[in-house]
Amino acid sequence: MFGARCLLLALRRCSSAPCPKHTQAARLRVCEALEAQEVAGDIKVQGWVRSVRSQKEVLFLHINDGSSLESLQVVADPTLEHRDLTFGSAVEVQGKLVKSLHRMQNVELKAENIRVVGPCDTLTFPFKPRERQPLEYSRQFPHLRCRTNTLSSLLRVRSEATAAIHSFFKDNGYVHVHTPIITSNDCEGAGELFHVRTSNKVQEPGENSHFFNVPAFLTVSGQLHLEVMAGISYTEAVEILKRAPQTFTFQPKWGSDLQTEHEKYLVKHCGEVPVFVVNYPYDLKPFYMRDNEDGPQHTVAAVDLLVPGIGELCGGSLREERLHFLQSRLERLGLADAYQWYLDLRQFGSAPHGGFGMGFERYLQCILGVDNIKDVMPFPRFPHSCLL
Repeated sequence: MFGARCLLLALRRCSSAPCPKHTQAARLRVCEALEAQEVAGDIKVQGWVRSVRSQKEVLFLHINDGSSLESLQVVADPTLEHRDLTFGSAVEVQGKLVKSLHRMQNVELKAENIRVVGPCDTLTFPFKPRERQPLEYSRQFPHLRCRTNTLSSLLRVRSEATAAIHSFFKDNGYVHVHTPIITSNDCEGAGELFHVRTSNKVQEPGENSHFFNVPAFLTVSGQLHLEVMAGISYTEAVEILKRAPQTFTFQPKWGSDLQTEHEKYLVKHCGEVPVFVVNYPYDLKPFYMRDNEDGPQHTVAAVDLLVPGIGELCGGSLREERLHFLQSRLERLGLADAYQWYLDLRQFGSAPHGGFGMGFERYLQCILGVDNIKDVMPFPRFPHSCLL
């Protein structure tokens, strides 16, 4: 094989005739094709068929690859039609990008070749052309619902939002740190953690039942490892809720956490603007939040950002940087040994600092106006449902 290749190479070099050059069609995404201001020859577009309309003298297709809300119209000779060219099939279309005569679009693709890459069984495919299914229906097919306009748009917004957030912090000198997914810490103190265990293994007598030698959980926050409009105190918020004319499912009282119904009412009360609620009860918040040393209602320097339609979007606090305050609280909770590493951070060169976390899916709900948080996730997980 090696000798044959060398011989072929030598013959080409000795030949006086130039080797023919094969030019490949330029591949464009649908969004790039739609944004084109000039016609272009010999291009290739790949995507899924959104509609097929065959007439006597012309074949119309609309294809989309998920890069744009709008689909690209393909105009072809009817002879290029294939029995597998149906709604939902994956295709590769090669041809020329030309000016469109249709006033609603700038360009269209005049096809010279259409190749069905992956046929689609339209009888069993859960989505049908020109049918707009409710989000609850689409949620049953997390592996296919990204083909719909709603979910493909959502995924693009998620991508842009993620990139923008990362870009903001990078441009401001922050370092991106990947905190552990498996942890031995209960950061939020709620005790509602998923326990990580090995499976399909018979435990030997005297063998440690923990893979990591200590109980391990799926983390709920990376805040410990990483170490704000209208603003009211928690105490003021409770008084506003107590005077509210409406009846709440959970009666507001000092010392209890604010429920979503309370948060939404506070936003409404303040004129449907973002609201910062500060200084929460000491016993209500995790151990790492800074003691305000106030009384008689003992509070910590915590803050929640409430937004219209959602309730809590961000939560944060000043961290307790004083070693003796932190140590005494951990000892009272019986957690001093488990969090000795966290105490070390205070003992060896600590500085006053704070931190916050934002619910990314809640952020998407806020900017998109989506009611159910399950519909801003590509693969939602919730009680009694773990599809795929």
